[in-house]
Amino acid sequence: MVQEASDEGHAVSGDPAQVILDAPRDRAYWARRFEVPAEQVQAAVEAVGSDAARVAAHLGKPWPYEKSGIV
Repeated sequence: MVQEASDEGHAVSGDPAQVILDAPRDRAYWARRFEVPAEQVQAAVEAVGSDAARVAAHLGKPWPYEKSGIV
């Protein structure tokens, strides 16, 4: 089930609703979040857009996912 975005641009789960890859720290965050190389995240965004749920689906990852690579 996809969480709806809040007014602050974050999903109800607390994750950002949009995958923004402007800075190296953003790319590192999303690579850890989806547990894939940053290049795969970039390719997914190019393929399906920046909606985090769509990127997760494209990568074959659940969204939201409580056990991401972020500690």
